[in-house]
Amino acid sequence: MYKLDTPSLLLDYQKLLTNINEMSSFAKEQGIAYRPHIKTHKSIKIAQLQMEAGAVGITTAKISEAEVMAAGGIKDILIAYPISSPDKIKRLVKLLEQGVQVKIAVDNKVALSYLQRELEHTPFTLEVWIKVNSGLNRCGVEPGKKAVILAKAIMTHSKLKLGGIFTHAGHSYAAKTMDEIEKIGHHEGLSVVESAEQCEKEGIRIPVRSVGSTPTYKKAGKVAGVTEIRPGNAVFYDAIQAGLGVTSIENCALTLLASVVGVYKDRVIFDTGSKSLCLDKGAHGNQTVTGFGHVMGHPEIVIERLSEEHGVGDLLQETTLKLNDKVQIIPNHACTVVNQFDEYVVHENGRVMDVWKVDGRGMVK
Repeated sequence: MYKLDTPSLLLDYQKLLTNINEMSSFAKEQGIAYRPHIKTHKSIKIAQLQMEAGAVGITTAKISEAEVMAAGGIKDILIAYPISSPDKIKRLVKLLEQGVQVKIAVDNKVALSYLQRELEHTPFTLEVWIKVNSGLNRCGVEPGKKAVILAKAIMTHSKLKLGGIFTHAGHSYAAKTMDEIEKIGHHEGLSVVESAEQCEKEGIRIPVRSVGSTPTYKKAGKVAGVTEIRPGNAVFYDAIQAGLGVTSIENCALTLLASVVGVYKDRVIFDTGSKSLCLDKGAHGNQTVTGFGHVMGHPEIVIERLSEEHGVGDLLQETTLKLNDKVQIIPNHACTVVNQFDEYVVHENGRVMDVWKVDGRGMVK
């Protein structure tokens, strides 16, 4: 494995399977569905492994990701993103024509009219899920009455059917303690369940009540009435998740293989800069890591600076590394790093076993 050119994106096969099974097992224990978000890995092969482990379908961030996954044979897809552009709605229709059970996020009445207009001349009815805001303050209607109002509006559109209510507690990344993460997760679950219950009191059935977020899914997924979880990053984990206390650094399946290109009195230089490691040090204002990646087996090094092609590791003490030595670096944020690479080098017990394509790389439309 260390004969590979660098930088290379490495994926530990056994850790990957362990992480997939952890999510799937949790869902089975709770008697709920598992619909993983694929924006982390963007890989048809990994999505297929998740389906084999019991996933009912997948979640994507964008239509382009959904198109890639549909071409790979996955036919049950939630696009967890509001869509109102006529051009994008036409692409949704093409997915429906391919037999894909596609669902999309909605959070305002105006978008419903755009969807209705584009679908009226087709034989299809589109399933929509109401997104509620559980505290991230990004997209989503406020839970409760606002969700009911939108649900009633959906029922007046002949080409739309309401399939579920969902949320994403991404603000859990700003939490300072596990106790805070658990409180956010509990509120996340309640935001969905209580919104669904209010809709059903008005005679509007809500079959799916879905929660996400890797830090919170094990808490939100235990809230009575939740029917589905959608964790994404948990397929790999990363240094930020370890920094939050969600997992240990040993469980991180994704690493970058880097070469030493310079050794100096106070620093070591790696061939992995911002174009490979990216510049994340946390999320939502919370810096959960030290440096720009965890150098495995070398606690004497903190990657303090990145330029485009150089990672500058400050030396806390003398190092044994020398020119052309190779190291594995656990990225701070796996999702952004994956999108920088064309392929994974999959390994098991130090041996390269396969190369998998990052099929959805650059799919952001």
